[in-house]
This record gives sequence, structure tokens and C-alpha cells, in this order.
Amino acid sequence: MPAETRTILTQAMAGDDSASARLAEMVYDDLKAIAEQSFRNERNGHTLQPTAVVHEALARLLGHEPIDWAGRTHFMAVAAQTMRRVLIDHARKRDAAKRGGPNGKRITLDGDYAIDGHADLDLVVLQEALEKLQRRSERQARIVELRFFAGLTECDAASVLGVSERTVRGDWLHARAWLRRELAGDEA
Repeated sequence: MPAETRTILTQAMAGDDSASARLAEMVYDDLKAIAEQSFRNERNGHTLQPTAVVHEALARLLGHEPIDWAGRTHFMAVAAQTMRRVLIDHARKRDAAKRGGPNGKRITLDGDYAIDGHADLDLVVLQEALEKLQRRSERQARIVELRFFAGLTECDAASVLGVSERTVRGDWLHARAWLRRELAGDEA
């Protein structure tokens, strides 16, 4: 199945509409689950729906330059990152004047993903912090994206990045600590 997935990904990126349709069928339920998880932490009355986010992400992914996909996990990680960008773009457009106000995009970081003292965050503020982290450590920022936004396990994130699980675990701990300090600075 992994070879078939990679072949379909390659064909879809080359513009094969039937491969794009097969790809959408293969990943749609998983992508929708990721989108729905993101929406559980959003404010009520959100103007986007998980289905729209999935469709926009697929359109963005399939409408760009070909990518040398390593397989389904790699595709899902990039798709989750693209869905996050769709939400951030929407948040920036809709709430630019109201950031931090009652209509601001809020997300909850809980369980393994919690950043102590910051259970409820503005999505745009978190994105800005991630951009700063990326300038400091690209791999740590990527691990946050893979673990938090894509919901990948340490093993899957390690596979996507080509590093050990121990490296992912250590970078994840450091990134969370750095984000905790960075976000605390925003509140001061």
C-alpha cells in the first residue's frame, strides 16, 4: 500500500485528475478528523467548516509544484500544516482589527500538548511565536507543527524528519518550554 500511495501522490501532483480523486478518497476522513479536532478548540459561530478547510488544503496542495512525497505520513503532515495555514489566513483576514478580542481565534493546548499556564491561546499569536521559534530552531518549530497541529506521534514525526524519536522527544520538550516563556512575555 505505501508504494501505491506514493504513486497516487505523484500522479495527483502531476495533474492527473483521477489520481487526485483517488487521493482525496484515501485521505479525506483522516484530514477531516484533523480539521474537526482543530475546530473543537475554536470559538462558537466560526464561519469556516472543517469540510471547507480540508477542501482548501487539498486544493492548495495539489495546485502547487510537485513534491517528492515520502509517503502517506509525509503527505498528512504537510496537509495538516496547510490546513493550519488556511485557518491562520482566515483568522488574519477576519479578525485583524479585533485580535485578542471576543471574536479572536482561540485554541486549547491540553494534555501532552499543553504549554503550562497557556491553555487558551490566540491562533495568530501562536503562529507568530512559531515563526520566531522557526528562526531559532527550524526543526523544533517543525516538530511543534507535526505533533500539535498534525497530531503525529513521536515515531511518525521522527520518520517525517529523518531523525530519532529521542531527538523528537527532546526537541518537543525544548520547544514547549521556549513557547511557554515566549507566550508569557506577550502577557507581561
